[in-house]
Amino acid sequence: MSNVSTTADDILACARSLIIAGGYNGFSYADIAEMVGIRKPSIHHHFASKVDLVRTLVSRYREEAQAGLAALERNIPDPRDQLENYVAYWEACITDATAPFCVCALLASELPILPEEVALEVRAHFRLLASWLTLVLERGKRKGRLHLSSTAKVEAEGFMATVHGAMLSARAYGDPRMFGTITRPLLDRLSTRH
Repeated sequence: MSNVSTTADDILACARSLIIAGGYNGFSYADIAEMVGIRKPSIHHHFASKVDLVRTLVSRYREEAQAGLAALERNIPDPRDQLENYVAYWEACITDATAPFCVCALLASELPILPEEVALEVRAHFRLLASWLTLVLERGKRKGRLHLSSTAKVEAEGFMATVHGAMLSARAYGDPRMFGTITRPLLDRLSTRH
């Protein structure tokens, strides 16, 4: 696969950064055209409407997340270490501002105003992440590496909500360190007690 960026990739990357900065209604095709250096009809050539653009963006985002989670499964056998690495990934992204917020978490906060096609993709992302976390937590409990206070599914939803809430707090306080301040106790609580 080539590293050459296409116009469609540039449009999607720009839309992603604009959504993270201002939400679904916080940008227009004119904003993208200006930032990418193309005309609005060029955007319409790739994405007929804003709904198409954001639906494609979220679908690709979910595919990227799925690939990242699969890589964690392949490369890190220990469930506790998988959770640590997942949190560390977001901590690094927030600290260096490469991805200061999960685009799906941000869009989830806007579900009442999102077109249904986009909302379906956002919900699919949450289901993917919750399913993976549930499996990791179940495996961690079975192997004696994680201590769960509730069912793996409930713990997974709480884990996901805590990570997303930590992103929100880091943004609200303008302090990337807030993310680790909130997530470290979560990981400590899940660690097995000796």
